[in-house]
Amino acid sequence: MILAANDPRMVTLDGSHGEGGGQILRTALSLAVTLRRPLAITRIRARRPKPGLQPQHLAVVRALAAISAAEVRGDALGSTELSFAPRVLHAGDYRFDIGATRGSAGSVALLFQALLLPLAFASAPSRLTLIGGTHVPWSPPVHYLTEVFLPALGEIGLEAKVVLDRWGWYPAGGGVAEGMILPVTGLVGFSAELPRTGAPIIGRSAVSRLPRSIAERQRRRALEQLAAAGLEAEITVEEDATALGPGTVLFLAVPGRAGFSALGRRGLRAEQVADAAVAELFAYRASAAAVDDHLADQLLPLLALAARASIFTCPTLSPHLQTVAWVVEQLLPAHIALEDGHPACVRIEPAPRGILSQVC
Repeated sequence: MILAANDPRMVTLDGSHGEGGGQILRTALSLAVTLRRPLAITRIRARRPKPGLQPQHLAVVRALAAISAAEVRGDALGSTELSFAPRVLHAGDYRFDIGATRGSAGSVALLFQALLLPLAFASAPSRLTLIGGTHVPWSPPVHYLTEVFLPALGEIGLEAKVVLDRWGWYPAGGGVAEGMILPVTGLVGFSAELPRTGAPIIGRSAVSRLPRSIAERQRRRALEQLAAAGLEAEITVEEDATALGPGTVLFLAVPGRAGFSALGRRGLRAEQVADAAVAELFAYRASAAAVDDHLADQLLPLLALAARASIFTCPTLSPHLQTVAWVVEQLLPAHIALEDGHPACVRIEPAPRGILSQVC
């Protein structure tokens, strides 16, 4: 048994709450390590077709345990209950392979985001080598980190960077991303209620182990669609030879505010890939929101520890956003108001200043 199980600071969460996916696990453990607060999670992914911890979730648990010398119980494939008691947060050089336990193209972007918050509050810089999927379904691609997430964090006082060394597509995985996280001196609030006037649209159309012409067709179709709407964009074509398997992606971004991507697959024409990414961009612009739905929920845990209140708009109150807000409020004395509308509005009253100085 974990000695901290009787700790009055122990928080117990229902892992099937709300959206009920891996985001509960990642957000809760990330905050628990930052606060050095023991945590128990029950019914992990209970309503999913494959309940419990899958390789990508287990990699997050073990990575966060490694940086915090945590005592852990329930860290096994398929486990639906987990106890996690972090002790001491260690900055350093770390290497984590999501497929080490069982072959997986689990997202390195999601693993990086889970590690980012606690390591930003460590006493020294940290370097990460993360191995897994860099461009996979249902997860932000690494380019979302570099073009959207990290630039937004720079505005609130957090400095980090990610470099893509090797592309990793589903199902082969094997991609490599190198990360650097610097200690923060304090996070400021984030205010973004309106879209950026005249914000540029940038993008990448890329292929690995497939004809370059596919990437060129994706780019051409996207530019045609954008031009028809009166929009200009800079989209580069990349042909990669580092990946273990084939893949293709079109990624579009409004830097620091929003990102949209579509992955190719057998039977899907290059033009259809482009249409999917452009349609998401058009929907975001039509919402008149400042940030996209993904950035909205990714910012919440950090802004709950900022020095000042934050306010921003996003297209919808997505299930992910609502679930992350619930998790944050279970672990921190912060208040998050979610106001439905067109666009939706998020207001964050952060935890009292100095709460991190109280950790053990």
